[in-house]
Amino acid sequence: MPAIHPPFAPAFAIRSLEDIRRLEQRPLAEALPVHSTYEIFRNAAQAFGDKTALSFLPSVDPADPAGTPVRWTYAELLAGIHQAANALHRLGVGPQDAVAVLLPGCLEYHLALWGGEAAGIVQPLNPLLSEEKLAALMRAARAKVLIAWGADEDAGYWSKALRLRGQVPSLGTLLRVAPHDELPGAAPALPEGVADFKALREREPADRLISGREIAPADIAAYFHTGGTTGAPKLARHSHGAQVFTAWASVQLQGLSDSDITINGYPLFHVAGVLPASLAALSAGAEVIIPTTGLLRNKEVIANYWRLVERYRPTSLSAVPTVLAALANVPLAGADISSIRYCRTGAAVLPPELAARFERLFGLHVHESLGMTEMAGISTITPPGVVGPAGCVGFRLPYSQVRIVALDAQGNASDRELPPGESGMVLFKSPNLFSGFVDPADNARAFTADGWLATGDLGWLDEQGRLHLSGRSKDLIIRSGHNIDPKVIEDALAAHPAVQLCAAVGAPDAYAGELPVAFASLKPGASASEAELLAFTAARVDEAPARPKAVTLLETLPMTNVGKIYKPELRLLAARQVVEAIVDEVCTGLGLDPAARPRVQAQGESAIQVLIDPAAAGPLVQRLQQALEPLPFKTQVVVA
Repeated sequence: MPAIHPPFAPAFAIRSLEDIRRLEQRPLAEALPVHSTYEIFRNAAQAFGDKTALSFLPSVDPADPAGTPVRWTYAELLAGIHQAANALHRLGVGPQDAVAVLLPGCLEYHLALWGGEAAGIVQPLNPLLSEEKLAALMRAARAKVLIAWGADEDAGYWSKALRLRGQVPSLGTLLRVAPHDELPGAAPALPEGVADFKALREREPADRLISGREIAPADIAAYFHTGGTTGAPKLARHSHGAQVFTAWASVQLQGLSDSDITINGYPLFHVAGVLPASLAALSAGAEVIIPTTGLLRNKEVIANYWRLVERYRPTSLSAVPTVLAALANVPLAGADISSIRYCRTGAAVLPPELAARFERLFGLHVHESLGMTEMAGISTITPPGVVGPAGCVGFRLPYSQVRIVALDAQGNASDRELPPGESGMVLFKSPNLFSGFVDPADNARAFTADGWLATGDLGWLDEQGRLHLSGRSKDLIIRSGHNIDPKVIEDALAAHPAVQLCAAVGAPDAYAGELPVAFASLKPGASASEAELLAFTAARVDEAPARPKAVTLLETLPMTNVGKIYKPELRLLAARQVVEAIVDEVCTGLGLDPAARPRVQAQGESAIQVLIDPAAAGPLVQRLQQALEPLPFKTQVVVA
């Protein structure tokens, strides 16, 4: 049994790179003797015992009688972790076995996460993925147990879980988590191979791990899937040591303590919600509030957010930029939000206009951080008290290294290091670097030849050692060999007072390869024409090649399941618009009746299909094929 250590606490306030170097004067093994996430919870229970660790809000409506928070103390949380780990061990889960989790926001998620890591390897799953992709992820992990929500709600949890049993050969047991509002006796009869998670846990000892497992820092704790919206599944392996380091480093740079309270609205299948937002807070004795099973996807949570702040007095606010944009539309209405001492964001670059708007409306400076699955959730942090411009994501973590290198001709990392102030690809080495992907073939592009993580992020270091981000290398718009940073366009367009969210992408062009175009959604009640927005943006983009050729208004921009603007869908929409314009031009030239013109539709996620009625085919097929062939984008002309 490992020794009990004090909970994590900040050594001193971090305000500069010199402070980080001062922290590094102590050997890491001495500064961080904790080896596993299991030890974090043992240490926290020893130190905080009856203090509240987790609070679940069944409802955010103050008038709802069922909205009373359900609270677990640190002692209760550790007891539940012991029981969950012991139940999994008794089901045959060992250190190399995966436990898949398909749950919404709930208290039991933390038992699945940390009990799963104490027994084996936890695999959180995005419930909004298709059944096909979920099955592929579980097969890649060879999941032995699936812990799933016992109702369908908005994501079809239980129906998916029952069907997945027949699609994953390694899956031996399905564990049902009863919804918090399920009435006694209302649970359905469970088929063979399916058991009740709570009933199974309650049979187990709550004071120890019956496996007697000694967890080493290099042992794999979790498989997190990257992306999940396109392509084959990529499972990133996190070691216990990497997750522990993320928690410890977050505590140091953010100054987290047992007096802190945070509302964690991030999904718990995502590293941001699991590690910087949950594990870090719990390692320091803070209270973590779970705002309904829907978290920040629940519109009622957004609408009542400032009232929640007034009622529960969180000391920090953390959300992705798209959620901050939504909160900026929610009036304070007299709510007292003075408890918030620290506001932070990540996952995407913060638009300067949104940063200014948030500070103007709420008096909160938004501190940015950089996090990624391959760095166990966090790479850089802007500490409280350090004020930087939008795009500044703060300092590297203690004991880590960051480099900026030039891009090669293919847009990948070269070996030419750039000085401060020059933008290139961001590379990292760090104690919380992931242990590679489950499939070794996926590792080739993740690392440079000398072992640095090639992030794909573009940025530069300032004289204070802070990292500034401009975007992603794959999002660069390449016009006739000229690299255009979409952030230049996005910052210009976002400055328009009517714009809520916006994004710039490359539209395929036969001559230039790509031309910049932009998409935007408007603030509630605001109005602006596409022509007005185009002129406004062009006037604020100095470089002529970077001025967008079009601005398209959408009711809402496509989002990933964690709240990032999903640019692949916008690129597909831009390509469709180009194809539609070519189709119209060809049809007009042939004098074709508008009613007989072809239909243009997306074919999968990376091609456009033009469907021609056989009665109108004639010379149209050949003309369209000739007109579309020069485009650097896959198109198909089909007579159907």
